[in-house]
Amino acid sequence: MPDDIPEGARRETELERADRNFVELLQELRVVQTGVQILFAFLLTLAFQARFPTLDPFQRGTYVTALVLAVIAAALFTAPAAVHRALFRRGAKREVVSVSSRLAGIGLTVLSLALTSAVLLVVDVVYGTPAGIAAGALTLLVCTGLWWLLPALMGRRGTEAGTEGTRARGHGRGAPPADGGGSGG
Repeated sequence: MPDDIPEGARRETELERADRNFVELLQELRVVQTGVQILFAFLLTLAFQARFPTLDPFQRGTYVTALVLAVIAAALFTAPAAVHRALFRRGAKREVVSVSSRLAGIGLTVLSLALTSAVLLVVDVVYGTPAGIAAGALTLLVCTGLWWLLPALMGRRGTEAGTEGTRARGHGRGAPPADGGGSGG
């Protein structure tokens, strides 16, 4: 393994890496998109329920907010496919991956707000506004914890473990691994 390839790194060209990253991103978006579609369908049906006209102005505002946020999230999660299609075979794969990753991150933020709004609405209708606000806040806290805090902590821990593991084996930066190889992760 050449000295300039870190231990555990994949042996792939920039284009191969961009292709792999885009495929992985699309797999992630497929998972999230299904949830957004279900949320959006649920919200669409609410307006046609017999009890909908009895909602107070706060509840109606929360409903419209949740609906609009779900639409924006769906648009953000499908945008990478549109960007890819528009730039297909133009040699812009790295840019497509970069922009698509940002769109997905923004989409997760918007989705967390859509879920928060939907939970706020349902719990408000069932148990009242104070309970709805508490449930909405808890929903936002859970999304923030699982979608941003957990990955940030794992990334920091992984970086620290990688640095400590390299030091423990006596390798400095760019030093070849002891086994002379390694598989990509």
